[in-house]
Amino acid sequence: MKLWCLTRAPYVALDGKGAELNGARYAPPGYPVVSLASEAGLAVLVALRYQPRDLVGIPDDFVLGWTEVNTVPERVPDPDEDTIRAFVGEWLETKRSLICAIRSRVLPEADVIYLNPRHPDAGAIAPLITRPFNFAECLHRPPMLDSFSKG
Repeated sequence: MKLWCLTRAPYVALDGKGAELNGARYAPPGYPVVSLASEAGLAVLVALRYQPRDLVGIPDDFVLGWTEVNTVPERVPDPDEDTIRAFVGEWLETKRSLICAIRSRVLPEADVIYLNPRHPDAGAIAPLITRPFNFAECLHRPPMLDSFSKG
């Protein structure tokens, strides 16, 4: 399974340190967890939610990266956010599987994938293969759109 991440270059390690210090959307502080996406487009959309709407001041060191895992993610039940958080906390604590899949709220056809870096198999995951990513280039307005808005 190919997993995607859009992050700043200094934070490409799959160690979950940021989430350990600050928590993640569904994970409690104090637990390392790596947030990935099942699709490259979802990784971009999720990261875009945290950028300024006018794209001014966005750092220029973003990279889009991917890695592969040979396991099927454990599916997280998602009747509500409290259930998801409780499940993820218990999943991280027990280390019963390497990855779990949470239906994305941004793009419900795709999944947010959490990787537990404390799972015994986490050390076998290859580092991210990355390429530079620029929000301004990705979201540029094609010139033809100007002619549509005048018509």
